[in-house]
Amino acid sequence: MSLSMDQLESFVAAAEQGSFSGAARLLKKAQSAVSTHVANLETDLGIALFDRTGRNPVLTEAGARLLPEAKLILDRREHLIGVASSFEAHVEKRLVVAIDELYPESAVGELFAEFATRFPHVELELLFPIMEDVSRLVLDGKADVGVMWRQEQLPPELGFKTIGWVPLQLVCGKTHPLAHGRVDWEELKRHRQIMVTVRNEGTERHRLRVAAEVWWVESHWVILQILKHGVGWALIPAHIMASSQVAEDLAIPELEFDEGAHPVALEVVWHKQRPAGPAAKWLRRRFATRPPMLRL
Repeated sequence: MSLSMDQLESFVAAAEQGSFSGAARLLKKAQSAVSTHVANLETDLGIALFDRTGRNPVLTEAGARLLPEAKLILDRREHLIGVASSFEAHVEKRLVVAIDELYPESAVGELFAEFATRFPHVELELLFPIMEDVSRLVLDGKADVGVMWRQEQLPPELGFKTIGWVPLQLVCGKTHPLAHGRVDWEELKRHRQIMVTVRNEGTERHRLRVAAEVWWVESHWVILQILKHGVGWALIPAHIMASSQVAEDLAIPELEFDEGAHPVALEVVWHKQRPAGPAAKWLRRRFATRPPMLRL
């Protein structure tokens, strides 16, 4: 038995268009050629794919069963061609990207939808580690590209580019003492602060620390759940606060000393000594095109 791609293409096109003439127009072939391809396919398979007793061909039970199989074979052919083209263009087979939760989730979805269109054959792994782990993953070769908040001391092996500033808001529960009236700096120091933890004891761990008493929590989302019960205050990225399901139980106190915006720089990082393929380079450029939630 010998099946050709032309036969399968004609079969699928005729089934989808509802006629051999429609399939011929779609494939830009003569109708006689399409009819011949389908007839030869039926002969090779030993079954009728279409009932031709009416004005237009109608799929038989066997034809309906084999149609998705034929589509799958044609799809795999396109995949094979795409992979071969990517190989020729030296596009990476696999890419690992580590992203801090400071980067807006909605922007992640939009960006990687575009990535899927541009690099459909690249296997992608997205990691969402704790802040400082992003630089370690890139440094150790466990991630090709990272997005993270700015560190005061970035390893010299890493390249970086600032892609924007994430506004932080002072947040507490509505029952917390800070929720009522204007708040000054000394008041913040007197109440428990809840911060996102990092894995080492370096200066980055205490960079945004204000209060003497601190709780360390691994996620901003969990911090919000704690805050709603009146346990402490925290600096929360504005986009996380805006999309939180517990926002109605929280307060954003008015501050005496500024307008309430505490922006944190967000950077895309990569290892300077490791070669980057087209997909990684595109991601680095695309991350630099900041989403609307980020400020410059």
